[in-house]
Amino acid sequence: MSFFGKLKSKLFKSSSKLEEGLDAIVQEGGSEDAPDPAPERPDDVPPPPVETPPAPEEVPGRPDEAPPGAPEEVPPAQDPAPDLPGTEPAPGPGPDVVPPADPIPEPAPEIAPHAPQEMPAPLDPSPIAPPPETPTGPQPTESRKPGLLGRLLGRETPDAPVLRRTLDDEMLESLEELLIASDMGVDTALRVSSNIAEGRYGKRVSTEEIKQLLAGEVARIMEPVARPLPLYPKKPQVVLVVGVNGSGKTTTIGKLASQFRAAGKSVVIAAGDTFRAAAVEQLQVWGERAGVPVLTAPEGSDPASLAFDAMTKAQAEGADLLMIDTAGRLQNRQDLMEELAKIVRVIRKKDPDAPHNTLLVLDATTGQNALNQVDIFRQVADVSGLVMTKLDGTAKGGVLVALADRFGLPIHAIGVGEQIDDLAPFDPEEFAAALTGLDRG
Repeated sequence: MSFFGKLKSKLFKSSSKLEEGLDAIVQEGGSEDAPDPAPERPDDVPPPPVETPPAPEEVPGRPDEAPPGAPEEVPPAQDPAPDLPGTEPAPGPGPDVVPPADPIPEPAPEIAPHAPQEMPAPLDPSPIAPPPETPTGPQPTESRKPGLLGRLLGRETPDAPVLRRTLDDEMLESLEELLIASDMGVDTALRVSSNIAEGRYGKRVSTEEIKQLLAGEVARIMEPVARPLPLYPKKPQVVLVVGVNGSGKTTTIGKLASQFRAAGKSVVIAAGDTFRAAAVEQLQVWGERAGVPVLTAPEGSDPASLAFDAMTKAQAEGADLLMIDTAGRLQNRQDLMEELAKIVRVIRKKDPDAPHNTLLVLDATTGQNALNQVDIFRQVADVSGLVMTKLDGTAKGGVLVALADRFGLPIHAIGVGEQIDDLAPFDPEEFAAALTGLDRG
């Protein structure tokens, strides 16, 4: 499965919330559009009225009239009415009436006594002109609903009515509230809603159109910040990884180191989280998987001293990259933030330009708190790029849009799981489509 497929399937909480919200907004004040009439095919066009003779009109009670053009037929001799119980026989001819040469034959014995008095009209052997062909095209009163089987199978006709709603102030307010609820931030939500309404205010829009417009706005905001981690000819290129507790720093370092190693780069990892033994063990497991050496120090050692020793070894070995893990620290802990600043000062004693990259790993589940983390870590460690993790576990993936809109920091990668291929370079169009639930085909 492609990474976009994983992103779309795992980012279900964010996308489903936005999809459900957009559907509710359109349904709240929307109505169905009448389907456009289907184009008439040549065989659906009825013949011109002037060239088609009118159909013969049947008049009730006059069965003796034959259709026009049929040969005139002499009616058969009328049989005398049969004797019915309780009726008097008709009188015979008078003495002055000469009887016909051929006597009238007696009534057939098979006629039942209860036969009707009026005989039906004889069948005409000549063909009757067919009525004009009824047009098969859609009539003004004809319903265009799908058949029962189509409804049962969820299939709709191509011209099925589409639910639309007029884009007015009330709808824009609902859209802004939905975007704010997805952690896109107030300012970003207002700006995105305004851009969607530009040139479309007062027009009727469908849910699919809103999704396409929203995905386009998100992609436009994210496009300038979608940049992979830059690589420099400087050896070793020092990558310092920072973030709060539980944001996924250790796992991110292991995945990046494995990917760089697979790309032919020599990598060294420094386990700078000397206060948590589990972090050191986790890095050692990743190092074994990727064939990357992991430098450690005794538990409780000074992390700045470990970073200095790691730079010395990486320079001696000619490594391409040195990735330094750091202990998780909350942005409101001044003592821990000062410790991070000390690591940066010690590194720069070895290389004034180091660290060449400072990656801030953010947990997507923290929501708007990620904005505060970026603000504080930028002041202490001069953050150069972001990595967003755990997008598969939140209904508020819009925070990444707010970060891009407010800070403009490069977003190097995003993670949607624990596997090695669940961390990939950030693609703005794929992210926008997955966030809004838009199908890219």
